Amino acid sequence: MHGCSTGPTNSAKKGAVAKAANAPKVEVTKAKLGFIALTDAAPLIIAQEKGLFQKYGMTDVEVAKQASWPVTRDNLELGSGGGGIDGAHILSPMPYFMTLGQTKNKQPVPMYILARLNTNGQAISVANNYKDFKVALDSKGLKQALAKAKASGKNELKAAITFPGGTHDLWMRYWLAAGGIDPNQDISVVPIPPPQMVANMKVGSMEAFCVGEPWNAQLVNQGKGYSALLTGELWKDHPEKCFAMRADWVDKNPNAAKALLMAVQEAQQWCEKAENKEEMCQILSQQKWFKVPAKDIIERAKGNIDYGDGRPLVKDSPILMKYWADNASYPYKSHDIWFMTENIRWGNIPADTKVKELVDKVNREDLWKEAAKAINVPDDQIPTSTSRGIETFFDGVKFDPEKPEEYLKSLKIKAT
Repeated sequence: MHGCSTGPTNSAKKGAVAKAANAPKVEVTKAKLGFIALTDAAPLIIAQEKGLFQKYGMTDVEVAKQASWPVTRDNLELGSGGGGIDGAHILSPMPYFMTLGQTKNKQPVPMYILARLNTNGQAISVANNYKDFKVALDSKGLKQALAKAKASGKNELKAAITFPGGTHDLWMRYWLAAGGIDPNQDISVVPIPPPQMVANMKVGSMEAFCVGEPWNAQLVNQGKGYSALLTGELWKDHPEKCFAMRADWVDKNPNAAKALLMAVQEAQQWCEKAENKEEMCQILSQQKWFKVPAKDIIERAKGNIDYGDGRPLVKDSPILMKYWADNASYPYKSHDIWFMTENIRWGNIPADTKVKELVDKVNREDLWKEAAKAINVPDDQIPTSTSRGIETFFDGVKFDPEKPEEYLKSLKIKAT
């Protein structure tokens, strides 16, 4: 398998964890899960480090670092039986792409989304030379700057994202288009693995990037660029990564899948608590996990934002990354309908995709509820509707999940 991995020995070293009385009777105790070095992978890492997988009977879980999102996809396609992985911390649209057959072998690999791992917590960062153009939440300044750069003979201007059609790609494109920039004509939107973003910005090979933390904070801490905006400013409490598994694995091992989900939900509750943020960031910063200084993780994890362009420091931002609060963990089907609608907008999936049917197949919020009840999540923290209702974006555009076609029609800039 690509990348390094840390097996069950980590938590075992700290002493075996007592099995919970409510642990399901699991069919297997073993699972391989992938992650990318981003703070929204914290629930999987904390579930491993704190022995929560063990607690629910999954005594042989491996949490393995993946080099990029395409590698994550390819390893999911292989499955653990083929030297790959069974599940992963992943961009929310990717399980849909895989289910539709967008895989290395061009064959469908049916996937299930078991939980959302977080809301908010990403940013769009730009090179320092855009400070003069006041490029921030409004991208109009960037439009002027791009025109000026092209007039002076700079042909290819790049904005980096992590995976075509993934969340970062959709935030970047939404932001550009809202300012009148056509991401298919005026700038090249290119995929770059998250850990390589800062290095690329340093050598001047890109104008902007959209990624999760700690990479935006690291860019600011190194003085090589600034954050134009936090993605929560584009869309407050927007959905982000998810915890997804191969459908065949879940279907074959329903109790083991439930046990993993119970552990991840408990880890999300732990990560949400303010008093745990320091410890969480110290764990994530370790060589075997992110291999970055804890100072690049901690402040934004607490909601303290230094944009890096002279704006006042923001303390306790309400749009910090959430792991559990405000139903952050619940995988709303309405959000997946938005992801699929945006991917139709940019030509990543066919316009005639039966979105609702697809979402009903991949999104297993029913399993999320079962696991939540099993760990005694209070009723008021378990949504009663699979829709969060009408969503409003920073530019006033509204998305009604009951009428995605109307939303699509209303958008001026799109691929088709």
